[in-house]
Amino acid sequence: MNTRTLQTIVIVSVCYVAAQIFADITSLRILLIAGLSIDGGTLVYPFTFTLRDMVHKVAGASIARTLIFLAAGINIFMALLFWLVARLPADVQNVGAQTEFATVLAPVFRIVLASIVAEVVAELIDTEMYELWIKRIGYQAQWGRVLASNAISIPVDSAIFVMIAFFGAYPFGVVVSIFIANIIVKGLVTIISIPGIYLVKDEQEKKVSTM
Repeated sequence: MNTRTLQTIVIVSVCYVAAQIFADITSLRILLIAGLSIDGGTLVYPFTFTLRDMVHKVAGASIARTLIFLAAGINIFMALLFWLVARLPADVQNVGAQTEFATVLAPVFRIVLASIVAEVVAELIDTEMYELWIKRIGYQAQWGRVLASNAISIPVDSAIFVMIAFFGAYPFGVVVSIFIANIIVKGLVTIISIPGIYLVKDEQEKKVSTM
């Protein structure tokens, strides 16, 4: 594996983990866009599917699975850190109660739990679908790999995340609206981000292209 390939894996992996973290935090805010309720994390989370596909393409299924579980572990650490900081005594005498931190970020634990379960299940499905495409069809029609894998993983991810994160916390109609908006936005982002898969090339594909 050459230096350029390693750099690609590092860059894409960092972007993947960052997008996961940004999505977990911004999901705490429910937005209203085009008449649909939507959690803020949906604006960035869908990019993780294509980023995962890019890692899969460059480094293989095993590394992609490792990345998925690593991101889950980092998100758990983030939630526990927020919880700990919110519970530790504030410097009330010099700074004040600083209750805003706990009010805003303490609920992130439920979001993280929902995100981790949805992420692991959906993105493992995404990985297997992507791998199946390569085995059955080969390396051609790369856009098809992304669409086929995401077509299955996106609804699964949205259903799991919305039910764990928001069911019971908001009216049922809002939960359904968030679910619908999740699928719409993730589908659009998938289409927009498809060119990203052409920015990277794995060694096996290079061999195929030169034969």
